[in-house]
Amino acid sequence: MKLQDLTPAPNSRRGRKRIGRGIAAGQGKTSGRGQKGQGSRSSVGLPAGFEGGQLRLSQRLPKLRGFHNKWRKDYEAVDLGKLRRFEAGATVDAAALAAAGVIAGPALKVKLLAAGAVSVPLTVRVHRISAAARAAVEAAGGTVELLETATAEKNSPAPADQEDGGA
Repeated sequence: MKLQDLTPAPNSRRGRKRIGRGIAAGQGKTSGRGQKGQGSRSSVGLPAGFEGGQLRLSQRLPKLRGFHNKWRKDYEAVDLGKLRRFEAGATVDAAALAAAGVIAGPALKVKLLAAGAVSVPLTVRVHRISAAARAAVEAAGGTVELLETATAEKNSPAPADQEDGGA
């Protein structure tokens, strides 16, 4: 079979409506435009979105409200109590949390919060963690590995002895 041999299924395509070809054709005389008025003329000349004198939708909607930060990073919040389902010595990361059904997928960034308690030592690998959650994991004998460095470390100023050039 070749591309030029392909045809649509029978009766699946309707031919275009031929207007202005006489009364017998069904769309003669006014050709579906009605009797009189602006819409019956050959060039209607209405702007896009015109609603018959009513204030158009583009003008009724609010403008310049709010702020959208295109650099925002979304984190999936996970409470410390959700880690009770893991055994002692387990590595808890996004893939393990997704496999356990705690978060939707392994590609999400995770922030661990201190709601709840953990009693077994775990190796926690998350993108962010609250100070109270870090203290609770370390108090249970576990370790915390951050997958992202804090932005404060990146933006910290140089030490004072290097700023003035040794003058």
